[in-house]
Amino acid sequence: MTKVAWNSKELTVGQLSERSGVAVSALHFYEAKGLISSRRTAGNQRRYTRDTLRRVAFVRLAQRLGIPLKTIKEALAQLPEKRTPTREDWARLSAAWRAELDDRIEQLQRLRNDLTDCIGCGCLSLDRCALANAHDRLGEEGPGARRIDTRLCPPANCMPCAG
Repeated sequence: MTKVAWNSKELTVGQLSERSGVAVSALHFYEAKGLISSRRTAGNQRRYTRDTLRRVAFVRLAQRLGIPLKTIKEALAQLPEKRTPTREDWARLSAAWRAELDDRIEQLQRLRNDLTDCIGCGCLSLDRCALANAHDRLGEEGPGARRIDTRLCPPANCMPCAG
C-alpha cells in the first residue's frame, strides 16, 4: 500500500482506491453518478480531497444496507456543498431509511420461511398453490411474487401458504 502523507490535502484516484478499498472503476462510476467529485490537474488527472474517503465509506455502507444509489445521492445532496457526512448526518439519514430496511428484512424473512412451500407468484404450478392461491386470485392483482413482496401484499392482507 502506498503511504500517503498525513498532511496531504488531496489524493490521486489510485490512492483513494487503496485507502477506501474501492476499485478505481467504481470510483469513476461514483463520480459519474455525482456521489463524489474531483478536480482535474493541468495534466487532466483526478485529485480528490481527503474528505472524499468519508463520502466513499458512506456510499459503501449505504450500498451494503441495500440503499439504491439514487437514494444515497439524494441523501448526500441534503448536505452543504463539499461537506462529508458527520456522525449526526449518518444518524439522521439512517433513521429515515429504517422503515425501508425493516420492510426488506420482513420480505427476506417471508421469502426464507416460504421458500420450500410457495413462491407466491400465482403460477398454480405447485400442489399447494391451489390452496394458497385458489383460482389464481393473485394473478389478477398483477405480476410478480405477490405474497412475498411486502410492497405488493402487506402482511395483514396476505393469506399464509397452506401447508
